[in-house]
Amino acid sequence: MEGDVMDKLGDMASVYEFDPITGNIPATKVEITVSCRNLLDKDTFSKSDPLCVLYTQGVETKQWREFGRTEVIDNTLNPDFVRKYILDYFFEEKQNLRFDLFDVDSKSPDLSKHPSDLHDFLGQVFCTLGEIVGSPASRLEKPLGGIAGKKCGTIILSAEELGNCRDSATMQFCANKLDKKDFFGKSDPFMVFYRSNEDGT
Repeated sequence: MEGDVMDKLGDMASVYEFDPITGNIPATKVEITVSCRNLLDKDTFSKSDPLCVLYTQGVETKQWREFGRTEVIDNTLNPDFVRKYILDYFFEEKQNLRFDLFDVDSKSPDLSKHPSDLHDFLGQVFCTLGEIVGSPASRLEKPLGGIAGKKCGTIILSAEELGNCRDSATMQFCANKLDKKDFFGKSDPFMVFYRSNEDGT
């Protein structure tokens, strides 16, 4: 397993080159994409509105701290989150991660200050960044746990190395003569963009 990870790292272009004077550790930036399948349904009249929160663990303190969170996706048990996590992957360091899933029924961002009926815990998973990067096609699928006696569904974590290209492109789109989909009033159109991942998905 560890050998496979190191072989894969050999193919990666490092963001930082090792400097023996400063002691900088070689690293690369990776982008983590989160999807879930078959989450618990905590809502009575609809499906859960899931949110994923990523926590990282300090090397020395071992304390968990929030790194970031996805958007909330309404009314689904199989979310494919759009917002991604960008982390520095240090080749020689064990980077512990924790992903917590919540059903969010309130607009406030503070998870700890809500009554349990507003933020329902849907499950969690622990792994390392190396596990994700070292998995086949850099795609790790694990069962969610954290709730005794319940199957909490599955989390799918995909890693993709970010290149050093900082080029940007600006695009402008318009649409004419769209179908009228609303009975009263006009349609509320929006566009969805997809891009292919390294594993072809």
